[in-house]
Amino acid sequence: MRIGELSERTGTPRRLLRYYEEQGLIAPDRLPNGYRDYDERLVDRVRQIRGLLDSGLPTRLIRLVLPCLDRPCTIHFPDPTPEMLATLEHELARMDDRISCLTRNRDAVADYLATVRAGAPAPVPAVPPPGDGTDPEAPVSTVSGARER
Repeated sequence: MRIGELSERTGTPRRLLRYYEEQGLIAPDRLPNGYRDYDERLVDRVRQIRGLLDSGLPTRLIRLVLPCLDRPCTIHFPDPTPEMLATLEHELARMDDRISCLTRNRDAVADYLATVRAGAPAPVPAVPPPGDGTDPEAPVSTVSGARER
């Protein structure tokens, strides 16, 4: 497939796909005319890369982790330094924290939707949002988005 189709199917800008290639994260084939030819499997690979980037991993670490997403796992960096291992352990802990936070947020949204769909009054926040009129000193947002006092 051409870069435009991969871009459309993954929601990833073409420029970013070229960057992934420069970073060694994806490797499209080249057609005789010089055009890139992206294999179908790269659709999932680009989604995995986006997910790893969203979780906070830098591309230099993603390049090391990507082979482990394939089965069987192929390690291309057999002798990692202690610093590299510490960095990966730190990133793994950050991902676990983020997953925990996302799970709590998802559960809160699901509970809210279930309550609203059941016809019960929605839970009231414990602390009113700023600018709701309860604090005369709080800035108030206007329709235009400008802040007023």
